[in-house]
Amino acid sequence: MDDFYEAGTLVAVLTTQPLDRLLDYRAPEGGCAQGAYVEVPLGPRRVLGVVWGPGQGGWDPAKVRSIGRVLDAVPMRAELRSFLERAGSYTLTPLSAMLRLATRAPGLGEAPARRKIYRPGTGAPERLTDARRRVLEVLEERGGLSLTLGELAEAAGVTSSVIKGLVTQGAVREEEAPRDLPFPRLDPDLGGKDLTPDQAAAAAALCEGIRSGRYGTVLLKGVTGSGKTEVYMEAVAETLRRGRQALVLLPEIALSAEFLNRVEARFGARPAEWHSGVTVTERRRVWRQVAEGGAQLVVGARSALFLPFRDPGLIVVDEEHDTSYKQEEGVLYNARDMAVLRASIFEGRVVLASATPSLESWANAAAGKYQRLDLTSRFGAAVLPEMRALDLRGQDLPANRWISPALQGAVRTRIDKGEQALLFLNRRGYAPVTLCRACGQQIGCPHCDARMVEHRFLQRLVCHQCGESAPMPEACPSCGVAGKLAAVGPGVERLAEEAAEVFPQARLAVLSSDLFGTARQLKEEIVKIAEGGADIIIGTQLVAKGHNFPLLTLVGVIDADLGLQGSDLRAAERTFQLMRQVAGRAGRAERAGVALLQTFQPEHPVIRAILAGDEEAFWAAEAEERRVAGMPPYGRLAGVILSSTDVQEAFDLGNALARQDGPLRRVGAQVYGPAPAPIARVRGRHRVRLLVKAPKGVALQPALAEWAAQFRLRGELRMAIDIDPQSFF
Repeated sequence: MDDFYEAGTLVAVLTTQPLDRLLDYRAPEGGCAQGAYVEVPLGPRRVLGVVWGPGQGGWDPAKVRSIGRVLDAVPMRAELRSFLERAGSYTLTPLSAMLRLATRAPGLGEAPARRKIYRPGTGAPERLTDARRRVLEVLEERGGLSLTLGELAEAAGVTSSVIKGLVTQGAVREEEAPRDLPFPRLDPDLGGKDLTPDQAAAAAALCEGIRSGRYGTVLLKGVTGSGKTEVYMEAVAETLRRGRQALVLLPEIALSAEFLNRVEARFGARPAEWHSGVTVTERRRVWRQVAEGGAQLVVGARSALFLPFRDPGLIVVDEEHDTSYKQEEGVLYNARDMAVLRASIFEGRVVLASATPSLESWANAAAGKYQRLDLTSRFGAAVLPEMRALDLRGQDLPANRWISPALQGAVRTRIDKGEQALLFLNRRGYAPVTLCRACGQQIGCPHCDARMVEHRFLQRLVCHQCGESAPMPEACPSCGVAGKLAAVGPGVERLAEEAAEVFPQARLAVLSSDLFGTARQLKEEIVKIAEGGADIIIGTQLVAKGHNFPLLTLVGVIDADLGLQGSDLRAAERTFQLMRQVAGRAGRAERAGVALLQTFQPEHPVIRAILAGDEEAFWAAEAEERRVAGMPPYGRLAGVILSSTDVQEAFDLGNALARQDGPLRRVGAQVYGPAPAPIARVRGRHRVRLLVKAPKGVALQPALAEWAAQFRLRGELRMAIDIDPQSFF
């Protein structure tokens, strides 16, 4: 049991402020427990903190201030404190920044209160206006979530008077309820489906691991459509039977709506949700109920990993290979790896689920660190799609056209049968480059060394690095000549324009994250497509992730070579994963599917591996290349990003770091650089990169910390160290 400190005892408090140490305070009247959330004076302000342990001492006792108050929240458990310390040590992140990740809930210090919430009523409105319909749709969509008047009005885009009118008519029910109600109990024995033999075997193995009560990580690898979700749902059910909590991480908010419906069908109630689309009120409720045990299952984005679970037993990382699990700003961490770390501390299980696992997970399974379970066939009558290459060198394709005659013919055949086709291009916007034909200048972002991308649907140019946007100019900003700006290359919007010309009778739907203001709008479009509301779907990688379109039988990849360009360490792996995932959207019901990959390089090893479907051969060859080069997962990398408003200042620090690399050389590490980052300026700051490469198994983080500590950063100079970088931009 954690220690309790009597009033006046010296305690060390970790605050959320950017300080490099714990601060000593006196325990307040009534004392406080270790792990207690507290409010403490810091200068003239009062800030949030956590009692971390006994005080350090060594101060004038008269100058030590007292804790202001202990907050009404369950104290942070030793397991979570240990996780924050170890995760911070691994990622070289100050502990105060780790604590901020674990306290992302508003109003932690507020006393329990009552509030008015709104739910669907039993009556019907006298007249169903658009505004009233939106209110009722939001209430139905949010299921068991409790919404305040302001939150419901904002979500539906209406005034509060519209909602109050619906209350008067009985179509909406107004209730008074405690602020942070527990979530409905889930029934682990309610809605389990009949499993195929290989699903049943995999589920039994997962449940056996959970019953052992010991730490373990399992790679659940199954072809797209094989029913991985049903298998790990059995692991969730077994965790709930044992009275422990479960967390399912998803890479995309857009996936959660369909997933939540499946959870509700399986367990009889909706779980807690944690992602950026959740209201402020609901975030507070989730945070408190997770700590109190009132939430058995949380479905969330990567930040849900830092919730204060009372008794965690299982973490599922769905689509574990997805790059969105790596946070690239602020605290640089990979949620997949941190899930494994946290489970090792709370003595629970991790399930890493994917049709195309990361090479790191594949290698860990091959080395025996992870248990591996395979699902080799699609669920029910569905079969894997046939995969073929379309060699563009032999196609008569005019300039500024990207849908080859062969692909056009295949799309028409599917439409004639009443089926759907997907045209996939992993490039947002209308065109990646806007060029002046008078002076040759490409329109760039004023704050970044990146091109502005034309978004014709929005009538704007957008920088995909910093988000800067500007109206589409009529004349060239460089030479002033009008009428000479030309779009170069395709994006999904331009592809949609071409498809509308080639298939004038077809109903088109474009799925790209730029085109939907809210997750609700995106969900509505996905439901409409799944119900047959489009003949041709045009999309970016958003469509590759988890969506199920029963009528979709043809996937046409417009540019299979796109991801193979450049020098990214993981280019081959990511292209392989993305192509396999996209192809897996086809033929998920009774109808057989076909995937056609347009390529200028049909003999490229990655393209050949995708077509052959021999995944193990691909991973083995990719692993051998990395092993020979000493690259992850058979070696270690750390990225160092220096940034400043003065480019010379950043380079001077980079050169000094490269020269004074003694701490790194002692552990056998090498420093490469400094060099300008591929995108050398973002938001007005110049960026310089170094790369540190080390043998596997060396104590790299302490060496990096000692190396970086030789230099004091002044003025506008910033340094970020990225352990196990996923991106090199």
